[in-house]
Amino acid sequence: MLRRILAGTVAGAIGTLAMDLVWYGRARRQGSDAGFAAWEVVRNVERWEDAPAPGQMGRKLIAAVTGADPPVKYAATISNTMHWAYGTSWAAAYSLAFGRPPWWGGPALGTVLWASDYVTLPLAGVYEPIWKYDATTLAKDLSAHLVFGVATDTALRVLSARGR
Repeated sequence: MLRRILAGTVAGAIGTLAMDLVWYGRARRQGSDAGFAAWEVVRNVERWEDAPAPGQMGRKLIAAVTGADPPVKYAATISNTMHWAYGTSWAAAYSLAFGRPPWWGGPALGTVLWASDYVTLPLAGVYEPIWKYDATTLAKDLSAHLVFGVATDTALRVLSARGR
């Protein structure tokens, strides 16, 4: 079981990186001249409202557990930590659920993750309800999540084959 969790965590890191590369490529095509490392790592968030969704969710979780709002100086760290922890934890759970993933596992993982974001994040007040987004925005988000799912699934299959 520990081996499957570890393999899932590594596969999730690969999937998260693949998804981020999709978003980075889109940012570059839209005119960003930032290098990948500068683009990838959230820095210098001055207001919680400017933090990305993972950071805002992390803020809410910390406040719920501690009863206090974390200082905004930790927004970038919380954002980055939550982003990577989210992808790797989903992948670890996927690895536990499917010792031998079905052929459709990767696209299903990406779709389930995408759909869950549009349920949990609006309930937490981080996203708008799904019907408030246009089809292009939803399709771009879904396609990036599909890349996450397929990359995670592929990495998990490779890691599992090497472990046998």
